[in-house]
Amino acid sequence: MSDLTRPGNESMELIAQYFRVLSDPQRLRILHCLQSGERTVSEITAATGASQSNVSKHLGVLRTNGLVGRRQDGNRAYFGIQAPFIFELCDIVCNGARERLERERALLPDES
Repeated sequence: MSDLTRPGNESMELIAQYFRVLSDPQRLRILHCLQSGERTVSEITAATGASQSNVSKHLGVLRTNGLVGRRQDGNRAYFGIQAPFIFELCDIVCNGARERLERERALLPDES
């Protein structure tokens, strides 16, 4: 067993913290928005349909946990992904959810 998976290791808390951060749908929308590149708060707000204060709050959580970074360019702040591994994790979860839905649909009676 690697050091990252040993119970009691401080790495377990870090991993659990990532899952807590990713448990919010709005934060997932923000990460999805940033997947194609850096964005301003205004651009993220327009893409997600959330309020500016809500986006700013969630960006703060994502920054604090090392998933998103901030770059200042003049009077504009751009936010971008700092932990690209997060998209691999999201792909794994999405594929698992898709497979589950397909299994559940197969159990439903045919409506033809």
